[in-house]
Amino acid sequence: MASDTTASGSLVFERRVGHVHKYHWPALQLNIWMLIMLIAASTIIGIFATFIQVQQQLLLAVPWYFAYYITVGALTIAFVLLLLWLIYQRRLLPSIVMIGGFILFVLWLVGLIVVSVQLWGPSGSVSSSCNLAVFGQSPKGQTLETLAWMEQRNICQSWQAVFSFGLVGEIFLLWIMIMAYQVFADDR
Repeated sequence: MASDTTASGSLVFERRVGHVHKYHWPALQLNIWMLIMLIAASTIIGIFATFIQVQQQLLLAVPWYFAYYITVGALTIAFVLLLLWLIYQRRLLPSIVMIGGFILFVLWLVGLIVVSVQLWGPSGSVSSSCNLAVFGQSPKGQTLETLAWMEQRNICQSWQAVFSFGLVGEIFLLWIMIMAYQVFADDR
C-alpha cells in the first residue's frame, strides 16, 4: 500500500492507493434472505404465469399487473444472482444492497397494493367471489362440477398465496435494507 502525504498550511492530505475495506456480512442471515426471496419471487412468477395461461385459454384480456409482477419477480431473482456474484467476487457493498433493496421494496409494494385491491377491493373482489361461489360449496364425486370447483378453489388459493408471498417479500426486503445498514454502521 502506497501513500502520499502533503502539507498545505495547517491541512494534511493523505491519499492511499490500494486500500481495500471489507464488510462483514452475517452469512446465515444473508443466505436465509436469499432463499426466501428466491422462493417468493419464483412462486409469484409461477402463479401469474399460470393465470396468464388461463386467461388466454378463456380468451380473456390479461391484466397489466400479471406481467408486472412476473417482471418484478424476475428482477428480484436477477438481484439475488447479482448479490451471489458480488459475494463470490468479495465485493458486496452495503450501498448496493440498500439501493437495490429499496428499489425492489417499492416495486413489490406496488404489486402488493394491486393484489390487495383485487383480492379485497370494494366491488367484485376475488375474495368475495371465492367466498360465495367456491368456499361455500363442497361438491363430491367424479363429475365436471367437482372438477370445476376444484379448479376454482385452486385459483382462489393461488390469489391468497400471491398476497402472502408478496407480504413476505416486502418484509424481507425491509429486513435486507436494515441488515445492510447494520453492516455499514458496524464497519465504520
